[in-house]
Amino acid sequence: MFNFFDKLKTTVSKTAQALVGNVVNTISDEEEFSDFVLDDMEDLLISADLGVNYASELVEKLRGQNKIKPSQVKEFMQKEFLKTLADAGSSKLNYKENELNLYFITGVNGAGKTTLIGKLAYKFKQEGKKVLIAAGDTFRAAAEEQVDIWSKRSGADIVRRDKADPASVVYEAIQKGINERYDVILVDTAGRLQNKFNLMEELSKIKNVIDKNAPEALRESILVIDANTGQNGLQQAQVFKECVNLTSVALTKLDGSAKGAIVLAIAKDLGLPVKLVGVGEKMEDLKDFDSQEFINALF
Repeated sequence: MFNFFDKLKTTVSKTAQALVGNVVNTISDEEEFSDFVLDDMEDLLISADLGVNYASELVEKLRGQNKIKPSQVKEFMQKEFLKTLADAGSSKLNYKENELNLYFITGVNGAGKTTLIGKLAYKFKQEGKKVLIAAGDTFRAAAEEQVDIWSKRSGADIVRRDKADPASVVYEAIQKGINERYDVILVDTAGRLQNKFNLMEELSKIKNVIDKNAPEALRESILVIDANTGQNGLQQAQVFKECVNLTSVALTKLDGSAKGAIVLAIAKDLGLPVKLVGVGEKMEDLKDFDSQEFINALF
């Protein structure tokens, strides 16, 4: 396949330069890890959006040791990054054959949530699954039209009730999903972070409806983050994590972003695996995330 790996390499090229290239170019010719060299390395990692804590932790591992030389910094980083992704858990999307699979999808407005739902619906449809979208973002004027367009493009069915209580829309979708033997329900939700309390109340209500009516069906609570938000994405994630028991992250707009290191920061700081990545505009440009491929592409 022009293969996905080549596409991924192109997609993460800016991140690879910021995160790996700059560090390796600056440090690998040095004789020893002096404090000066290590401070330089830490600054470069932070500016590549790895996050202050994680960057400091990596640099501390190199301080006062004499096994690893600056010329081996690339191998050191590769090993550490792989371990971080592995520790966050499997990057495989949970799915059970011959059962109802429900995906609860959250994220701030503008992160690309609706587009991701459309592409995920398309992905499941391509695999021959019967897919239903619950349009749970009922008060944002454009949200429902948008999700409607995506449902048509992907070939999925939709439950939509403008201005209705989002929890009631999700309830209706679950009943339909059970009665008509759907394979997949994708639940869209509001993402207004401005009023954290209202958002949390709304998401909790939807979560209660799922827990009451289809507890066995909930496969993933996915947080959608725009790769370009970098460290802000982490702060968003904290808010949603307090409110919904998140299981994984989907990263949109990874193509063209130099902040793909957010994948590693999410794994490190939140202990959440990235499971889906958006690598372009097309319907088929939503891919399963593979830690090993991601790291290989970076390095």
